[in-house]
Amino acid sequence: MKFGVFDQNDRSGLPLAEQYENRLALAGLYDRLGFHCFHMSEHHGTPLSTTPSPSVWMAALSQRTKRLRLCPLVYLLPTYNPARLYEEICMLDHLSGGRFEFGIGRGASPHELDALGIDSAKAAKMYAEAFDAIQRCFTQDSVTTTGEFWSLNDYAVEMKPLQRPRPPMWYAVGSPDSVVWPARNGMNVVCGGQVSRVRAISDRYREEMAAAGLQSRSDPLIGVNRYIIVGETDRDAHELGRKAWPAFYEHFIKLWRKHGTQPVNAKLPPSFDQLVESGHAIAGSTRTVAQILSDQVALGGLNYVIGSFMFGTMPHAEAVASIRRFAEQVMPAVKAEEAVAA
Repeated sequence: MKFGVFDQNDRSGLPLAEQYENRLALAGLYDRLGFHCFHMSEHHGTPLSTTPSPSVWMAALSQRTKRLRLCPLVYLLPTYNPARLYEEICMLDHLSGGRFEFGIGRGASPHELDALGIDSAKAAKMYAEAFDAIQRCFTQDSVTTTGEFWSLNDYAVEMKPLQRPRPPMWYAVGSPDSVVWPARNGMNVVCGGQVSRVRAISDRYREEMAAAGLQSRSDPLIGVNRYIIVGETDRDAHELGRKAWPAFYEHFIKLWRKHGTQPVNAKLPPSFDQLVESGHAIAGSTRTVAQILSDQVALGGLNYVIGSFMFGTMPHAEAVASIRRFAEQVMPAVKAEEAVAA
């Protein structure tokens, strides 16, 4: 059982330099408290992210941490020349001393791609072409590809990552059918949704992994992302969430509202209380959070929990206190429950 961190780094209302410094300080705290990995998203042209370049942010984190693994979740492949992204992955793996991991995807918001001049209707094909080229770079010394969107002409692969043959990879899944490919390739996955839906995904993942004959390998991580607040009391935690969530929700929904559309998969409610009721957020005292999270881990068949501890207008000091309570009291309690169940 492992625990990670996810941070959209949405606008907090602070000057960007101050927000960046606060987030870097939190990364150092995650590192010292024993979290497994730091994950981040990639978004463009929206207050949902003030760190639209994952590679730049990961480079900074690599110099402020020592043990914490670092993982964009995900790189939006339609926005990258595959050779350039491959080079960045290699650099980050060496800069971090072999702590780098990466997720891949085509993007959840067509509006962000369209704003960048990328035809969102072609994102799936662009993603597939870019992924194929990047995979070739990991295994070949020279790469030539001729595609509809990306072409490499005798590209000399001068760099290789520190972790061979490549850093661990991640994939975001939304349904049982979507886990077939990552399971058969031994990739880590993160899923969302109700616990019952998560269990269907984790069960299907293990079935597909067994069918591919990968049982002897070290277990990939099957994780879920939850917004988590640990307060001195249940009431304190819920009040903090109610204050911080509206700003985050406005950032999340801004582009969808602008274009008169709705998110397809990653839907979120406008109120924090609704978020808690849906199971996407867990807020309360250490005992409350530990119990709810233990139940979700057991019911979901999970071995990894990714916590979003900082969002919206949450004060830095309040986030630090919540994170400390989670690491020092909730994490050991959930691990103990999971060990007993196993």
